[in-house]
Amino acid sequence: MNKHQVKGTTNKVSGTIKEEVGRMTGDHSEVARGQARQVKGELQQGLGNAKETVRDNSRELDKESGGRRSSDR
Repeated sequence: MNKHQVKGTTNKVSGTIKEEVGRMTGDHSEVARGQARQVKGELQQGLGNAKETVRDNSRELDKESGGRRSSDR
């Protein structure tokens, strides 16, 4: 898990809380802020997931090539 995944999860959770508080208090702008934070969290998580995929694929390629990079050949 990388920092983007952690930040994304944190933003999603805090966004959900903001949204629910807004609903309970009737504050429509707080609901919207909570929803926006949730979207931000989703995007951060997606970025983190993409980075993890690239890192994993890079490691896999390194294993297959015996640890040599194309610049080493």
